Amino acid sequence: MYQWRKFEFFEEKYGGKSSIPEDVTAGKIECCSSGRGKVVIGCDDGTQRNFLVTVGEDEQISPQQSAMCLKVFDLDKMQSEGTSAITPDCIGILRIFTNQFPEANITSFLVLEEAPPILLIAIGLDNGCIYCIKGDIARERITRFKLQVDNVSDKSHSSITGLGFKVDGQALQLFAVTPDSVSMFSLHNQPPRRQTLDQIGCNFNGVTMSDRSELILGRPEAVYFYEVDGRGPCWAFEGEKKFVGWFRGYLLCVIADQRTGKDTFNVYDLKNRLIAHSLVVKEVSHMLCEWGNIILIMTDKSTLCIGEKDMESKLDMLFKKNLYTVAINLVQSQQADAAATAEVLRKYGDHLYSKQDYDEAMAQYISTIGHLEPSYVIQKFLDAQRIHNLTNYLEKLHEKGLASKDHTTLLLNCYTKLKDVEKLNVFIKSEDGAGEHKFDVETAIRVCRAANYHEHAMYVAKKAGRHELYLKILLEDLGRYEEALQYISSLEPSQAGVTVKEYGKILIEHKPVKTIEILMRLCTEDGESTRSGSSSSAYLTMLPSPVDFLNIFIHHPPSLMDFLEKYTDRVKDSPAQVEIHNTLLELYLSNDLNFPSISQAINGVDHTIKARSGSLVIPKAESKLKPSAARNDTFKERDCMERREKGLRLLESAWPSDLEQPLYDVDLAIILCEMNAFKEGLLYLYEKMKLYKEVIACYMQSQDHEGLIACCKRLGDSGKGGDPSLWVDLLNYFGELGEDCSKEVKDVLTYIERDDILPPIIVLQTLSRNPCLTLSVIKDYIARKLEQESKLIEEDRRAIEKYQEDTLTMRKEIQDLRTNARIFQLSKCTACTFTLDLPAVHFMCMHSFHQRCLGDNEKECPECAPEYRSVLETKRSLEQNSKDQDRFFQQVKSSKDGFSVIAEYFGKGIISKTSNGSTGTGRSGGTSSSSGF
Repeated sequence: MYQWRKFEFFEEKYGGKSSIPEDVTAGKIECCSSGRGKVVIGCDDGTQRNFLVTVGEDEQISPQQSAMCLKVFDLDKMQSEGTSAITPDCIGILRIFTNQFPEANITSFLVLEEAPPILLIAIGLDNGCIYCIKGDIARERITRFKLQVDNVSDKSHSSITGLGFKVDGQALQLFAVTPDSVSMFSLHNQPPRRQTLDQIGCNFNGVTMSDRSELILGRPEAVYFYEVDGRGPCWAFEGEKKFVGWFRGYLLCVIADQRTGKDTFNVYDLKNRLIAHSLVVKEVSHMLCEWGNIILIMTDKSTLCIGEKDMESKLDMLFKKNLYTVAINLVQSQQADAAATAEVLRKYGDHLYSKQDYDEAMAQYISTIGHLEPSYVIQKFLDAQRIHNLTNYLEKLHEKGLASKDHTTLLLNCYTKLKDVEKLNVFIKSEDGAGEHKFDVETAIRVCRAANYHEHAMYVAKKAGRHELYLKILLEDLGRYEEALQYISSLEPSQAGVTVKEYGKILIEHKPVKTIEILMRLCTEDGESTRSGSSSSAYLTMLPSPVDFLNIFIHHPPSLMDFLEKYTDRVKDSPAQVEIHNTLLELYLSNDLNFPSISQAINGVDHTIKARSGSLVIPKAESKLKPSAARNDTFKERDCMERREKGLRLLESAWPSDLEQPLYDVDLAIILCEMNAFKEGLLYLYEKMKLYKEVIACYMQSQDHEGLIACCKRLGDSGKGGDPSLWVDLLNYFGELGEDCSKEVKDVLTYIERDDILPPIIVLQTLSRNPCLTLSVIKDYIARKLEQESKLIEEDRRAIEKYQEDTLTMRKEIQDLRTNARIFQLSKCTACTFTLDLPAVHFMCMHSFHQRCLGDNEKECPECAPEYRSVLETKRSLEQNSKDQDRFFQQVKSSKDGFSVIAEYFGKGIISKTSNGSTGTGRSGGTSSSSGF
């Protein structure tokens, strides 16, 4: 005990001003108790739904009854007595001793409130018996039973000096102490079972209970602790224990010092093996614990109130003495919060650090992880260049999952500087479960790569499922392209597609064939079964499109061409076939097989891009890429020709006759053909689009006269749906050519003459503009046309003479009808062919009818009326057409000879001004005759 350190963790409260009230100073204090915020003092003169249970001598009513009784007071109900005194209500009085329970001196008294208002009262006697009263005392609903501790005749050795209850769930034990024994009764058993725990006991005031329901005995040689199974730890504190108590985990002892004859009050911290407070006191009569303080009542009725200092004050006291170990034990034993404990550990660590005890200091700092900012510790050990200690701290940070990216970087740098591959392996590879890392994956990979620990970086990337980082190391750091391709092949299709998009440029550069094989599997397979070219459109839409991977071929267009060709050979109905065909056309028709637009965009060169349907186009003049030095001119020319043949086949095959629009962008295809001077492609596209004038313009531009005439023969035949006006354009071309083209002009004139496309005068005017042509070129043509015209003139003259004769005859007939009478000599009815009889109707057209055969229509001849009405309808139609100007001009434009159309309109009287008057008798007037002719 003398080796224990002494501290002043307690202090006197209220400055010594605490005292007992004046109204209880007259009598001797016989007993004290505390609880529920009250301190109760019992005096020998009786001065004393908080119940107060007391045992004492009352007025003796009769000699047969004992004066010893138990009273229950309700402290919440106070009564006034006289002018000033206030006493609580006594709600119950119970005689303790009866015939079954003989009277004896009471030496100890204990109350347990089981379930209010049920009380269990244990009364210890000097004869070794314990009287127990259980129930509702106030209502006298009680049961009594007796417990026998010792059967010793000497009362001084059998008196009950202390009692204590222990409640453990449903189990209830009662400790009983005599000067020579320690016993325990199991009250939950019926009858209660007694068990002797020890053959030594103690005197009065030397018994108490700890907060863990341990029985504590104070003897001159030591303090003993008892559990339900027997004696526990023993603490050798010498000296007579006048009082023993327990307060908040502290052992309280008033010990008589035989050397000085004075009493010392000690507060023991048994966990930390220190004396928390020591004070020389006067003679103590009672010791209580209430209001968070320790109350000592002296025999002279003075009081001493002692309270515990706050934790901060105690720690400051320890820190001043550099007693950090004691401080740590103190905060841990008093269950201080983690932050306060960490602060003590930090200060202890700082103290050790200042003494250059780095290993022990780091041990303290590690215990603060989670509360102390890691940078505080890291900075200290960086300055001290204690890389081993720093590594240990960073490892603990990662183990607790509190490390940041910077901490991971620092730890890995420590490993690499120490070249501690074993620890690096443990840190990287000892994680349990895929992806469950205690560090930032990207940081670990970055640091390992920078330190050339590529295998470790790859391990982390693979385990974390960071396929892109794994491949980045394989390709950029190690150049293991074959292994990278195998790794991509092992991934799920979606993941493989992402990685190929990111690293495809490198793979195409070094392993083009195998990279294309992987792309083919991605774009045409589901990973388990191979789909043929007849794959359904629904399935194909779920697969990656080749268009998604175009960018990886930016510097390797031949590989792209190879990939797209293989894809189109295998898949015929791809959703992206338009974009694929556009790209293939660009590749086929490019003169030097490159991507000028994409390349310049990457190099930051200003350029004009024409984007159509996912394909990039740029004028050829802007191309900056140099052709490969390995190709000679002959090889380049042959390669270009082969690609153009493929391009033409693609133009034709991707525009079947049953489709109105091709499976590529027509506008883009025309631009590509024009940019790369691909005449065959242009001719095919223009002819397919029925742009015949553009077709012959191509021949004219290249001055291919033979092809030009052949094209016009094929496309200018109106009988086969051609455009005869092409011959007119052809004639204009030769008329403005400025060189001798007599043979070609004669061929053109043959077809112009055959189809009568142009008048001779227009032909003559057109050809006259070419100074290299002579009259002999058109001599035969003009002669034939003049002969033709002469024949036509002669035919027209004969027709005119015939029309004049017919007109003269008609006029004479009209004059005759107007001036002379008509004689009707028909004897039969024109309708029924029977003999004509009266009444009859005769018409001026010389038809006669029975009146009954005409019915209601007597004003027109049934025979001549349909023809006449047809003539009238035709006339009305012509008059109506004369108002349709668009139709008139369209006929003039489309006619070979517009003048003939105009003449026809005049001849039909459509254009000439006509009168609204009668043009003559529209029908033959009829006369009725009832008497014959």
